[in-house]
Amino acid sequence: MPAKLEHLVRLQKRDILRAAAVLADAFEPDPVWNAILRDSSRAERMAAFETPVRYCLRYGEVYASSENLEGVAGWVPGALADMTFWRVVRSGAMWAGIRLGASVLSSANLVREMPSIFRQLEEDRKAHMQGKSFIYLQVIGVAPAYQGQGFGGKLLRALIEECEQAGMPLYLETETERNVSMYQHYGFQVVKQIALPVIDLPMWEMVRGA
Repeated sequence: MPAKLEHLVRLQKRDILRAAAVLADAFEPDPVWNAILRDSSRAERMAAFETPVRYCLRYGEVYASSENLEGVAGWVPGALADMTFWRVVRSGAMWAGIRLGASVLSSANLVREMPSIFRQLEEDRKAHMQGKSFIYLQVIGVAPAYQGQGFGGKLLRALIEECEQAGMPLYLETETERNVSMYQHYGFQVVKQIALPVIDLPMWEMVRGA
């Protein structure tokens, strides 16, 4: 195990709800998730972030900065980055999606177009990383009370070290220019910027070590 990972806490199924709560709070100001989860309750937002936590627990790894879960990160092998229907079912994440409820997706158009919102990201990821083994950072977030104290960096540095030791690139997408600058500080490069369909908000596709 990479040395930096030894200073993190690997999460288990019993930690799912706590991790989802951290991520729901961390992404409270996020423009993309605010567009998707508009008018949702906190419980519904937690259900939304329970999905990637369960998925990464099933197919990859989920770590926290400490037992206090100041920050949480989940990643999977690139070959399993696409959250296909059956993978979601097998991970147990489908039930979290069901609990979102109709109020989250109150717009009929949004319900109909949900699959297409992120399809371009999946297609681009496959094109950028074609023929390469890589790690996909599916989610990372720090609880608001702990932001700016280095917990996100602690998680990211540990994952970077794991990728470097494995000789694999690290791929992610992010929704704000502030995050782009932060990831660039850690050696990531922007490979493409797109506007997500339906909600018309930007996303930056980034890779490190390709």
